[in-house]
Amino acid sequence: MNTALWIAQGLLALGFAVSGTMKLARRREELKEKGQAWVEDFSDSDVKLIGIAELLGATGLVLPPLVDIAPWLAPIAATGLATVMLLAARTHLRRKEPEGVVVTLVLGAIAVFIMWGRFGPHQF
Repeated sequence: MNTALWIAQGLLALGFAVSGTMKLARRREELKEKGQAWVEDFSDSDVKLIGIAELLGATGLVLPPLVDIAPWLAPIAATGLATVMLLAARTHLRRKEPEGVVVTLVLGAIAVFIMWGRFGPHQF
């Protein structure tokens, strides 16, 4: 189970690192052109804040356990990412974007799996 959790943490961290970096590096208009129409509901600073949250969550999933300094931060990072995905699903529901809801709920479920494993029976 530890191996499955590490794989989930690595993949989720990679996905959120890419997503967060994209939100920080690109302007809102560019993100909208790339298929992220939800950005029109948020200000530039809101989008940047979401990117920062995703990047911090990605880092928190893998870095603390890898260096064995405060590994308990990994399930807390997973909790934060699950919360971000829950809010993202709400935004997609409001915008009537069912494909966005599915993606965010799958990512949120992976984060919840990591939370369950690392807070519970498979701590570091």
